[in-house]
Amino acid sequence: MLRRLYDWTLSLAGSPRAVWALAAISFAESSFFPVPPDVLLVPMALARPERSFLYAGICTISSVIGGLFGYAIGALLYDTLGHWIIQAYGYGQNVEAFREAYASYGEWIILIKGLTPIPYKLVTITSGFAGYNLLWFTILSIITRGARFYILAVLLRRFGAPAKEILERNLGLAAVLLVATVVGGFAAVRFIF
Repeated sequence: MLRRLYDWTLSLAGSPRAVWALAAISFAESSFFPVPPDVLLVPMALARPERSFLYAGICTISSVIGGLFGYAIGALLYDTLGHWIIQAYGYGQNVEAFREAYASYGEWIILIKGLTPIPYKLVTITSGFAGYNLLWFTILSIITRGARFYILAVLLRRFGAPAKEILERNLGLAAVLLVATVVGGFAAVRFIF
C-alpha cells in the first residue's frame, strides 16, 4: 500500500495537478488540516529536484495564506469554528496559556513553532484569538514558513538522489517516522503548555 501511494505521489509530480494539490495541502495545513505538506513536497522534490525551490515557494505562499485564514478563524470565528478546531485536536485547555504567552513572547512563538512539527494551525488560530498584530504575524509567518520549506528544498536538491534511494529502500520506516513526527508535534503542544 505504501509503495502504491509513494509511486502515485511521484507520478503526480509530473502532472499539472501537482502544484495545485501541494498548494491546497499547504493552505489547509496552516488552518485546519492535520497532514503537513511534506507528504507531497518531499516526493515531488525527489521526482523533480530542479523544481524543489518552486515547490518550496508554493508551500510558503500557500501556507502563509492558509495562516491568514487560520488567523481569521481565531479572530472572527473563535467562539464557533476556532474553538471547535482547537477542541478537536485536544488543546482547548491550553489555549489560555498559549494566549497569555503571546503577551510576552508572541514573535518567538510564531518563529519557533513555524519551524517545528508542532501544528502551525494552532499558532495561526491562537494568533487571531489573541489579537496578535496582523502585519507582524504575516511577516513572521513568511520568515518561518519560508525558512522551513526552503531548508527542506535545499536538502532535497543537494541530497535528493541518495535520499530517494534510501527512502525507496526504507519506505515503511519513512512512513513511521512521518507519523511519529506529526504525532510528536501534537504531543509536544500538550507538554509545552
